[in-house]
Amino acid sequence: MERRVAITGIGWMTPLGWGVEPVWEALLKGRSGVGPISLFDAANYGSRVAGEVPDFDPSAWMDARSARRLDRFSQFSIAAATMAISDGGIDLDDVDPYRKGALMGSGAGGIGTIEEGQTRLLNRGPAKVPPLSIPKMMINAGAFVVASQYNLRGPGFAVVSACSTGAVAITQAASFIRSGTADVMVAGGAEASITPLSIASFCACGAITRRDDGDPAAASRPFDLSRDGFVMAEGAGVLLLEDMEHAKARGARIYAELAGWGLTNDAYHVTAPEPSSEPAARSITDALAMAGEAPASVGYVNAHGTGTPLNDPAETHSIRLALGEEADRVPVSSTKSMTGHMLGAAGAVEAAIAAMAVSTRRVPPTINVTEQDPACDLDVVTEGARDMGDGAIALSNSFAFGGHNVCLAVRRI
Repeated sequence: MERRVAITGIGWMTPLGWGVEPVWEALLKGRSGVGPISLFDAANYGSRVAGEVPDFDPSAWMDARSARRLDRFSQFSIAAATMAISDGGIDLDDVDPYRKGALMGSGAGGIGTIEEGQTRLLNRGPAKVPPLSIPKMMINAGAFVVASQYNLRGPGFAVVSACSTGAVAITQAASFIRSGTADVMVAGGAEASITPLSIASFCACGAITRRDDGDPAAASRPFDLSRDGFVMAEGAGVLLLEDMEHAKARGARIYAELAGWGLTNDAYHVTAPEPSSEPAARSITDALAMAGEAPASVGYVNAHGTGTPLNDPAETHSIRLALGEEADRVPVSSTKSMTGHMLGAAGAVEAAIAAMAVSTRRVPPTINVTEQDPACDLDVVTEGARDMGDGAIALSNSFAFGGHNVCLAVRRI
């Protein structure tokens, strides 16, 4: 018999700050975490706004020596994992080391370290490349540092699937619990890609906004007719997942059940969505089928909602294909309108938002929709936060470059 998966802890580092309640309240209030880029001089770049984690001090989460040995994305990983474990109120020393694991992913890994190493190589020669470049840049560094910090000797590896990375890591961690391989898993994603090369590259391919009207908070505009690309953001999202019976036996506070998930691939284009939207829709119907739920049970959809010209109408179509006539009833919001797009961390942060929605019965809004695109004709919650209603299920969509589609179905307990 397959076991049920409980979400018992949330950790997130976001442009809105960190801590479960402060970030959740900011989301419900429709506050933007987007501002001018400060991590480097972006004056000559096509895009000059981003969602940066405010006032991040790694020494609050690790000793100075450890911080120096980690890229920023790994620092985010350990900070968010520490928060999730603390929030879950679990003593991991009470769990068999081989029955607990860590799956942490990233879209780009240590791109800041790569850029630093390349600069030193070109300017000062090969002998001056930092000796820790390889362990700092490797994408599995986040998974390693979390596992080593908490003696997680069970399943552990990195997941890489662009913007769906965090969501995929959660599905794989949940699969280990569901099958009986593990009792406790720490899973999510982290990203620190607000760097010169990353911003320049996304500008070159036309994916990120070039909006520059003096109001950075209005730059991320999912579902709006004037949207022109996503806003780059950084951060991390981590969930503490447990076997449901394990969580109940220790008296854990349970946010929600991770009841189902669906994973598909467009097999079409490296950046553009498949025109029929059928593969993305199938990820939604598969998630509901695993959960044993019908579209009528859905009370909220946290959309991938990037604010790119192609993604938003394609996702609208996929939701309509999957939910049928229920699509007109279900509130859909893109919290990227407030956080920006955290790439490999986005799916994990938004899974946590879905869990908070079913736990609190509240739905965060989509901000910056001044003229809704008729091609995005869903109820995108433009008026501010609202009650979720009676629906037992919240869905979280993550549709990534490379055609990697993931939908998570989170159920109220």
